[in-house]
Amino acid sequence: MTERYDALFFVSFGGPEQHDDVIPFLENVLRGKPVPRERMLEVAEHYYHFDGKSPINTQNRELIAALQENFKANGLELPIYWGNRNWYPFIADALKQMHADGVRHAVVFVTSAYGSYSGCRQYREDIGRALEATGIQDLVLEKLPHFCLTDQYTQVMTERVQSSYAEVSPTAPLVFTAHSIPIAMADSSPYVQQLKQSCASVAAAAGHKEWLLVYQSRSGPPTQPWLEPDILSHLRKLHSEGIREVVVCPIGFCSDHMEVLYDLDTEAADLCKELQMKMARAGTAGSHPLFVDMIRHQILQGVTTPILSRCSADCCPAPQRPAMPGSSRQST
Repeated sequence: MTERYDALFFVSFGGPEQHDDVIPFLENVLRGKPVPRERMLEVAEHYYHFDGKSPINTQNRELIAALQENFKANGLELPIYWGNRNWYPFIADALKQMHADGVRHAVVFVTSAYGSYSGCRQYREDIGRALEATGIQDLVLEKLPHFCLTDQYTQVMTERVQSSYAEVSPTAPLVFTAHSIPIAMADSSPYVQQLKQSCASVAAAAGHKEWLLVYQSRSGPPTQPWLEPDILSHLRKLHSEGIREVVVCPIGFCSDHMEVLYDLDTEAADLCKELQMKMARAGTAGSHPLFVDMIRHQILQGVTTPILSRCSADCCPAPQRPAMPGSSRQST
């Protein structure tokens, strides 16, 4: 089945890698969007908290290296090209390099597990605009499906949850987190349904009948309804009920990038310390061998969607206001 593909195009969000990258990166994310500069500078401080470096690019390099090893070990000759929406290496630059190297038919993997505007449609739109901007007309790109409900992803996240319970009591509540999005956008996408299915599968496999899905990293005005409950509010609620241990699993994220690093490992962890609650944070898929193998299997199955095919008008519409990256309330 892979004989029809010349390459794998690995596509992600991107992030700054040093202090001087932060403002140009945020300007890329917010180009054309009505976000006050003072708000952008406020968000920048969260990156400066980590010396201006988001972990996402490093994690993508690790996953790409693991994919290359997996492909080689399994006799899959498929070069990998990497492009980001908002920081180097950019999608357009990767497309130009692919085309110059003779690639004419590539399969696309996007580092977003669930279906929503920002997790699917926006990537397709950005790739389409990059093709138009570069003038490339003879490069066929086909996107792999969402991977959130695959057996391999479920198994990886089950292992992550089970490992976390080694740090707390087996009766500690299991709380899954994902990025909050506007309710209007959620209602026209498979986002919440996929999340609930994924959480239920992981919880059952890990042996926990009771679990709750909460959200983090919301953005937008308080008058606009977004998915709730918020992780911090829920931690306070658990504390008020006498709970003193909790497992938090960021099932909505496939790597430990800025949202996990700041919103959970910093903000949520600080709140739990203040409340004298023990929080065990489960890992994300990262470059787990099963996750890597899942991507190869998806390629071999050949079930893809052409990047340039049109989404229906009511499928995953764009949010009314832009999301800001890298903050507990505005993030990537």
